[in-house]
Amino acid sequence: MTRADVLVIGGGPAGSSAARALVQAGLDVVVLDRARFPRDKTCAGWITPAVVDLVQLPIAEYRQSRVCQPIAGFRTGRMGRPMVHTRFETTVSYGICRVEFDWFLLQRSGATVVEGTPVAGLTRVGGQWVVNDAYAAPVVVGAAGHQCPVARHLGARPSEELAVTAQEVEFRLTPAQQGQCRVAADTPELYLCPDLRGYGWCFRKGDHLNVGLGRQDPRELPRHARAFRDDLIASGVIPPDTPAAWKGHAYLLRDRSPRRVIDTGALLVGDAAGLAATMSGEGIRPAIESGLAAARAIVEARGRYERETLASYETWLDKRFPRRSRTFDKVPESLATALVSGLLGTSWFTRRVLLERWFLQAA
Repeated sequence: MTRADVLVIGGGPAGSSAARALVQAGLDVVVLDRARFPRDKTCAGWITPAVVDLVQLPIAEYRQSRVCQPIAGFRTGRMGRPMVHTRFETTVSYGICRVEFDWFLLQRSGATVVEGTPVAGLTRVGGQWVVNDAYAAPVVVGAAGHQCPVARHLGARPSEELAVTAQEVEFRLTPAQQGQCRVAADTPELYLCPDLRGYGWCFRKGDHLNVGLGRQDPRELPRHARAFRDDLIASGVIPPDTPAAWKGHAYLLRDRSPRRVIDTGALLVGDAAGLAATMSGEGIRPAIESGLAAARAIVEARGRYERETLASYETWLDKRFPRRSRTFDKVPESLATALVSGLLGTSWFTRRVLLERWFLQAA
């Protein structure tokens, strides 16, 4: 049996951020992940300057050998309508490839990393969490995304939750494809669905292209994703041979997440806790912030990991990511669609609300 002070299940940004903070506090941490790193991770993949500061990312060093595309503008609009082009005076985000970004954070964490190890068993025995009858610790951090086994142990039922599902593809453009791609490297394109139940994106990161679409109706997603790809090809936005096989994933929006995030000796972070931003679905910043906050709560508990001593983490989540009022949900869908559709055509709403408030989380 390998024993540690903390077990972290999942080596993405949430898990690696928690692990690094705990190691820096002097704790012995083991990170378990079912994948082998560097591993493919389907994600549009942009990070704001706030994220750069949170993880203390050395941009100059990082971008020497990895994708790190400065973003200074966006093209946005409803599908089939004219697009609004918004430019910023400074870099407002960086495009990254998650296969590189996640591996960088995990390597730097200082934790013991156990790869290729899915959780086959998770039990609480004598004040210890035991994983696969091989690893034990008094506290466990669930950071393995929407299907996290720690979340399931705390009562989560992913199949019954109202999750957002997305399909996307990321690939390296050939020289010929680069000439056929109309998306500017520093200007991602966002396409809101006509019914406003989701949006698609085209994001060029150097010689990589990421195209995808997410919606709140999983059964309809494949049809919408195929139509979105076909329309982009027909309009000359993306290369005609853009791959048709897209990968899928799911996540919970903070406003609609019913998950219990703490229990005795257990905390959920990132997508395992259902923290994706409600209006944009952005999850990297909430993942990192929650990982750091969970680490603080563990350190402050000083070895006493009852639910009450970990409650400060749940209190922090409620303050940092408050669930918005559901009043807007009572507005008739036709009226809400007409109202937002009109606003999306204005430069002020696009910049101040859609981009700065919802997508960039500038406030």
